[in-house]
Amino acid sequence: MAGNWLQRGTLLIGEEKQERLRNAHLLIVGLGGVGSWAAEMLCRAGAGAFTIVDADTVDITNINRQMPALASTVGMPKCEVVAERLKMINPEAKITVKQMFVDKENIPAMFDEGNFSFVVDAIDTLEPKGALIRECWRREIKIISSMGAGAKCNLADIRTGDLWKSEHCTLAKNVRRLLRDARGLHKLPVVYSMEEPRKEAIRPNPEGGKPIIGSLAYFTATFGCHIAEYVIKNI
Repeated sequence: MAGNWLQRGTLLIGEEKQERLRNAHLLIVGLGGVGSWAAEMLCRAGAGAFTIVDADTVDITNINRQMPALASTVGMPKCEVVAERLKMINPEAKITVKQMFVDKENIPAMFDEGNFSFVVDAIDTLEPKGALIRECWRREIKIISSMGAGAKCNLADIRTGDLWKSEHCTLAKNVRRLLRDARGLHKLPVVYSMEEPRKEAIRPNPEGGKPIIGSLAYFTATFGCHIAEYVIKNI
């Protein structure tokens, strides 16, 4: 791509870190309201290679908060839409697409295929989330994990910190319980909110399954920005 499009970012982070980003291979698992924005911000910062993972297609209810969700993309695989978006930002970026659900059975093979510099966990399902985190610990690969961004809206309450010290987040509480045997052995950087979940923003799903949880784009996108900040500063 002609011209030094990374000039403004390099002025802030320096040539050495910019080169590390250019040579980085980032694994981003989950391309919803948090992961999709993290992917965009990291691409705009100059990360050179991505493996993006998500099994879902764009649903009309995603439009209020997810980067790939447009009226024109409803029904399309999120991975394909995000890959095209990243290529439009940086045509030289190397993008590997995996349209799949991750689980403890297929996660090791996914890591065997890619030499990842950093992992972004934006999964909202507990067991796959725990399996991904454990695999990163086992392989000593840097990871940052998103906790719950639903039923909350105060940006000032968003924090980046250690999982074991996070507060007022139901997902974080459940992840701590799932990983309790690792407490004291591993730290896990997470983005979470100190805000108490708004009960009125959580409703039962009339079709069964997970409840319907209110969310707004500015809030989930800010989670993604916090993740991108952490990756850029710690790559």
